[in-house]
Amino acid sequence: MRKSGTGAERGSIGAWTALALLTVLVFLLCLCVGSVTVPLKEILRIFFGAATNPAAEKIVLTVRLPRVLCAALVGAGLSLCGAAMQGLLKNPLADGYTLGISSGASLGAILAFLFQVSFETLPFSGTMVMASLFAFLSLLVILGLAYRVDRSLATNTIILIGIIFSMFASALSSLLITFAGEKIRSITFWTLGSLSGSTLADAAALGGTLLVCGGILIGQAEELNAFAIGEDNARSIGVNIRKSRLLVLGASSVLVGVSVAVGGTIGFVGLVIPHILRLLVGPNHRRLLPACIFGGMCFLMLADLAARTIVRPVELPIGVVTSIIGAILFVVILYRSRRPAG
Repeated sequence: MRKSGTGAERGSIGAWTALALLTVLVFLLCLCVGSVTVPLKEILRIFFGAATNPAAEKIVLTVRLPRVLCAALVGAGLSLCGAAMQGLLKNPLADGYTLGISSGASLGAILAFLFQVSFETLPFSGTMVMASLFAFLSLLVILGLAYRVDRSLATNTIILIGIIFSMFASALSSLLITFAGEKIRSITFWTLGSLSGSTLADAAALGGTLLVCGGILIGQAEELNAFAIGEDNARSIGVNIRKSRLLVLGASSVLVGVSVAVGGTIGFVGLVIPHILRLLVGPNHRRLLPACIFGGMCFLMLADLAARTIVRPVELPIGVVTSIIGAILFVVILYRSRRPAG
């Protein structure tokens, strides 16, 4: 048993190392490729302050670097939240979008767009504040309604209320977009997912949120492992069910809210990436959650690269790209998992 455990641990370390190297390679690829191709040597010179092409330096530092960083951080956040929610609720379809949290965040961001909400005393934009606030309020509404229906806050009840709330929030968002006037084009494009116009300030906000909320989620890895064997068994070994559930859902709602504020509605990241990585590192959340950070980064950076290069100079909404790729991958995963052995 000890040898097999050590072997599994070595295997997971090897998978983490491969994912980390892959993330670095994908990051450099996304910096090099775009409407203007910048050689890797020039990218390295720019980072070391020895650029020979001022135009390329400006493109990389002011446009491409912030966008690639935001794509990586949004992907990491959404993937991490998806894995945590799936573990908590023991449902392979659980993530911020199916639970209605992202729909609430989108509603808050659209309100900020339409009414030009700003908070001068805060370091973040009004859109980010409103998206995060509405994501958290959505969680409170979902949990409140679920508690009124079922005081034990059973998993199935939370998911059902989340789906209903998601439909309601999406309907309100569509109603607001209908009266958006001349802003309808930009709002519609954003709701489909877009990282154009991302700034280093956005990346800093995402990074700080991921550090805090991601740390909370990874800190709940053992509790999520206990949830996998059932709530009753988890309670019997000393897990505070309600506290763990609120910590995971609360941290996930804030992280989803900030991600939605920066990148709009980007689906399937939190749904598909955890499934893929369970095949690589196993279901243990101590290994799965950190792996999801790397996997989400790679997936969304590549999806963003595809969105801005496939039909250039036209840019596709990144949410459309992730939905197409994610739907195909999810069907493949589902087919392979249901196929009889042999």
